Amino acid sequence: MNKVMHRMRLSQADAHYGGNLVDGAKVLGLFGDVATELLIIHDGDEGLFRAYEKVDFLAPLHAGDIIEVEGEIIKTGNTSRTMHFACYKVVTARPDLSPSAAEVLAKRELVTEAVGTCIVPKERQRVSHG
Repeated sequence: MNKVMHRMRLSQADAHYGGNLVDGAKVLGLFGDVATELLIIHDGDEGLFRAYEKVDFLAPLHAGDIIEVEGEIIKTGNTSRTMHFACYKVVTARPDLSPSAAEVLAKRELVTEAVGTCIVPKERQRVSHG
């Protein structure tokens, strides 16, 4: 199955709550971007996100953190594509040291995990899988 990974730095504009805390909806939006890319690779069409079966927010994210967002198709139906998503923190902001301090984590930290299903109507599937 195809796997996609995006890496990005969370900015001050992503902070939604006190303490520069980033809203979990930001990660869900990134999962949607990964899902779109997976569907384009798999089917040649963006498809539509139908539903999340599971979403677990496991640790907080803050402005200045750098994250990796991954997704892969784990099950393919006639028109449905079930996907697993994970968001890992790889660099953590260290505002306790200075406003611009950060450190690379020795091991990336799983902060959000989800399973969701997307739909690509049969007439829009342009990539052959035979």
